[in-house]
Amino acid sequence: GGEKKRAAQARFGAVMCCCGPCAMYRRSALLLLLDKYESQFFRGKPSDFGEDRHLTILMLKAGLQTEYVPDAIASTVVPDRLGPYLRQQLRWARSTFRDTLLALRLLPGLDRFLTLDVIGQNLGPLLLALSVLTGLAQFALTATVPWWTVLMIASMTIIRCSVVAIRTRQLRFLGFSLHTFINILLLLPLKAYALCTLSNSD
Repeated sequence: GGEKKRAAQARFGAVMCCCGPCAMYRRSALLLLLDKYESQFFRGKPSDFGEDRHLTILMLKAGLQTEYVPDAIASTVVPDRLGPYLRQQLRWARSTFRDTLLALRLLPGLDRFLTLDVIGQNLGPLLLALSVLTGLAQFALTATVPWWTVLMIASMTIIRCSVVAIRTRQLRFLGFSLHTFINILLLLPLKAYALCTLSNSD
């Protein structure tokens, strides 16, 4: 999923987040921004996570280009238990929120698709959260099942996964529909917590 998103962004002029284990930079570009990169602060406090996204934003703000290389091969370690996975997602959520604020000024100079992509990345979870909260409120106040809300979330999930499955010709992407339960039950509350604790760098 991530590589497809970055490939799409690259077609419109800039990859918005070059992942740490998969990114390479020209030495001259890195030296140009090293002081800013090593002194990353948020609200006056040192910030030592989301450094890959932060470095990408610094590169773009300096007028440099970021590109996607589809035939690159990289290896990294991913969480294989729930606790480490949620801690990773908490760091990523805080990083996304923080660096979106930093990226707002450079978006007008980039392709409109990238602006739409950044807005969608942040508004998507918010709209899903509002849908879930509306459905829960209906159930609590009227004791009726919010079928329209359930149907809308299910439809959007199936459409999204079907498009990916058709474009890649891999039916396994239909199984990604199950991620909606993880998203609603775990990741949405976690993102809300991240938004309320942006200054926390633990």
